[in-house]
Amino acid sequence: MNPFDTTQCTLGEGAFWHQEHRALFWFDIMKRKMLAHALDGAVRVWSFDEYVSAAGVVDRDHLLIGSQTALLLFNLRTRESRVIAPLEADNTVTRANDGRADPFGGFWIGTMGINAEPSAGAIYRYYRGALRKLFAPISITNAICFAPGGTYAYFTDTVTKVIRRVPLDAQGWPVGTPEPFIDMTSEGLHPDGAVVDATGHLWCAQWGAFRVARYAPSGAFVEAIDIPAAQVTCPAFGGDDFDTLFVTSARQGLAAPTEADGQTFAVKTAFKGIPEPRVIL
Repeated sequence: MNPFDTTQCTLGEGAFWHQEHRALFWFDIMKRKMLAHALDGAVRVWSFDEYVSAAGVVDRDHLLIGSQTALLLFNLRTRESRVIAPLEADNTVTRANDGRADPFGGFWIGTMGINAEPSAGAIYRYYRGALRKLFAPISITNAICFAPGGTYAYFTDTVTKVIRRVPLDAQGWPVGTPEPFIDMTSEGLHPDGAVVDATGHLWCAQWGAFRVARYAPSGAFVEAIDIPAAQVTCPAFGGDDFDTLFVTSARQGLAAPTEADGQTFAVKTAFKGIPEPRVIL
C-alpha cells in the first residue's frame, strides 16, 4: 500500500474530509500542527502554540478545533483563531484528543493526560453555544463516531479495549448509560480512532496491530484492512465519491520506526462514508 501523504507524523490523528477543499485534514498532535492534502496534490500546514488534535467543519473557511485549553474557531485563510469555549483550561495535565462533529450540529471532544495519566480525561459535547461534560473519568479518549441518522454515539477509553455505545435523543444528547458494543479484550487489541460508513459499519484503527477493522452494526467483526504502519490512529472516508478510506498513523514511542510509521494512507473500498456534518456555533 502506497502512502497518501509521506509526512512522518509523531502522532497523526483527527483525520476528516473537507468537501469544499477536496482535501484530507489531520493533525500531528505532538508537533502542534494541522495538515491538509488535497486531491490536486496541494499540501498546507498550520502551526499552533499548543496541542491540537481534532476538528469539525463550520463552513468553507472555518473549523472548530479542539486544542490543549479550548475549542477554537479557526480561519483557514487568515490563520486567526478565537476561543469559543474553554476546555479544561485550568488543568495543566490534559489536552484534547479524539473528537468529531455529530449529526445534530454538535461537536464531541475528548481529553486525556498529556502523558496518558490514568483517568485524567473526559468526553464533552459542544452544542449551540454551550460545552457540557458527558463522561468521565477516561484515560485515553478515542473512537468518537456516530451511527447514520444519529441513533447512537460510540466511544472508547482505549485502555479498556472496549468500544461503548449510547443512544442519542432528538437533540443528540446521550440517553442512559453507555453499554459495551465491541469488546477487544480477548484479542488484546487497542481501539483508537473510528468512523462509521453509510451502511452503519464501524471502522476502527487498532493501535499496534497494523490494521483497521470493520464491524457490523451488530458489533460483529467483519474484516480487517492491513496498514503498513504499526500504530494506526484514525480512519476517515473521503474523496469525491467518499469511497476512499484514509488512515493516519504515529511514530511516537516506537524503538525502531520504519519509513511508513507516521505516514497517512489511502485505500479504495466498496463502501461509502458519510460527509462530515457541519458544526453549528
